[in-house]
Amino acid sequence: MLSLSDWITTLTLVFGGCCSNAITLERITSEYPQSGVLITFFQFLIVSLYSLPKQFTFSEPPSHIENVEGSKARPSQSKLVKKTWLPRLKQRRVPLLPYFIQVALFFVLSTLNNAAFAYHIPMTVHIIFRSGGMIVNMFLGWMLAKKRYTPRQVISVIIVTIGIVSSTLSASKRKSHSSDAQSTEVSLYATGIAILSLALVLSGFLGLIQDWVFAHYIKPAETKTSSTDQGSSWQENMFYLHSLALPLFYFSKDSITTEFGRIASGPATPLAYSPFTPTISIPAACIHLFVNTCTQLLCVIGVNRLTGRVSSLTVTLILTVRKAVSLLLSVAVYGGQGHIMMWAGAALVFLGTIGYSTSKPIQTPKKKVE
Repeated sequence: MLSLSDWITTLTLVFGGCCSNAITLERITSEYPQSGVLITFFQFLIVSLYSLPKQFTFSEPPSHIENVEGSKARPSQSKLVKKTWLPRLKQRRVPLLPYFIQVALFFVLSTLNNAAFAYHIPMTVHIIFRSGGMIVNMFLGWMLAKKRYTPRQVISVIIVTIGIVSSTLSASKRKSHSSDAQSTEVSLYATGIAILSLALVLSGFLGLIQDWVFAHYIKPAETKTSSTDQGSSWQENMFYLHSLALPLFYFSKDSITTEFGRIASGPATPLAYSPFTPTISIPAACIHLFVNTCTQLLCVIGVNRLTGRVSSLTVTLILTVRKAVSLLLSVAVYGGQGHIMMWAGAALVFLGTIGYSTSKPIQTPKKKVE
């Protein structure tokens, strides 16, 4: 159970970090729509660097602690931890193979979500579309995990689907009157929606794998450890999901360097002025990229803290409210995106999400052991 101070800290990270991140992301992608891979790289890099020190230790594993005769230490001696000069990675709760599978899916879907902005996908549609993950989760859970769902859950998913379709179609109608330009815009928009759809499917598979990993590795390990050690499971997951994906950016190094060059050569903003020294200025897009990277770190920390300490129902509800706040801020800051069909679709998505989350799942009857 979270204390009041923990709730304040976690919610500040989630709402402050994630909502600010969405605003700066929209600002960057509106000016540099091809910068999705660059943004993803910096986000993965800062999370990896932040979580790296927490995964190191200067103590040897228990199997290395032996007495003088070479036999294993007695229980009374096992409390003495042998220190070393060289750091090593802490013992993992999860093997590397499940992490590699999760990293591949997480890297691809994160890249796809940010790359979709290059195809004229508004931030409002981006937020609403990514809120429809339960559609894929329900289908995959029914097909692969043999899960059953209540009528309320099915109706809620139908409502979310109608809301997403409504919002997607409403944004696609705001195109140029020229037939050639309209055809090009519709083609780009359809490609962007296809990219978001693929990312949604991959996120469904990632969710199933994460549930399996939690049931087979994390949950059994947490029952054997103290409450202070249980909180480090989300830190381990955050570190490996981001750090193991960094080598994959090598295949996009040309795109990263090209986009960073464009951002670095953009319009500059003065940072300081003094009559005795020259004016210090820096490209405005670099400032936005820096703020986006830092707020992404706060967002990731907040979401992982939340996931590791409260129930999945509470996480879903809080993240749904966070997405609604991000949507309102996007319209308030940048404007020009709010109209009846868009807001009706957004309302259906968020109402359906809450309805799905608050419904009680069907309990699978346990088989009797003969």
